[in-house]
Amino acid sequence: MDTPRSRTALLFVLCIAIPLIIGFIGTLFTYGSITGWYAGIIKPSFTPPSWVFAPAWTILYILMGAALFLVLRDGTGSPSETQGIVLFAAQLVFNLIWSVVFFGMHAVGFALAVLVLLIALIAATMVVFRRISVPAAWLLVPYLAWCCFAAILNAGILLLN
Repeated sequence: MDTPRSRTALLFVLCIAIPLIIGFIGTLFTYGSITGWYAGIIKPSFTPPSWVFAPAWTILYILMGAALFLVLRDGTGSPSETQGIVLFAAQLVFNLIWSVVFFGMHAVGFALAVLVLLIALIAATMVVFRRISVPAAWLLVPYLAWCCFAAILNAGILLLN
């Protein structure tokens, strides 16, 4: 029996799954480099231990999915909702591209440029999401902060190597 409640639950699960799937795809480029290339490069002294990244990203992807859910649940099909979904999708794509460029291609400088664009896309997504759901915008704050920190780490690695 398809009820509004079951559709809402399905939407929630799908919204959480989408970023987690993108994150999983990113790990296909990341995993092999962690013990190889990444372990061998010089990193800033404030670099977290490698084990921190997987749980941090998992939490961030869940928060991203929850934000998307709130926008889809509360949106009314407005141009803002469409714009927010497009921006959300674009930042997810750039999130994946960063993993490919940094860990897959070892192109640290290019990866930093990708991160700058990613940060701009996250900020734009937050602005548009806020028009629909203030909590959705707030759910993206940790993601934005983490990506800013990642940009600082990325820049440090670029300078040290």
